[in-house]
Amino acid sequence: MDKVAVQIHPSQRRFAQSPFFFVIAALQGVAITFAPLALYWCGKGQMSGLEPIIAPVCFGVIFFVSLFYYMLGSAVVKELRKKSD
Repeated sequence: MDKVAVQIHPSQRRFAQSPFFFVIAALQGVAITFAPLALYWCGKGQMSGLEPIIAPVCFGVIFFVSLFYYMLGSAVVKELRKKSD
């Protein structure tokens, strides 16, 4: 088994330690569980007229949370693929 150290920029370190990062991490559960469920309920007409508001918000949560984790993962993969000197 190999150990891998990933170096990040100091601004990314501050971001990872900020409260905003924890809000994004908390939204991960919403993006995976409740946003698709709310979209399903909107499609069935069970949201009592709030569909024009809830549907775009759900799509936004799903998109932006996954985009955030994609960018974070790509930085880690880039460091892993970098050739060692």
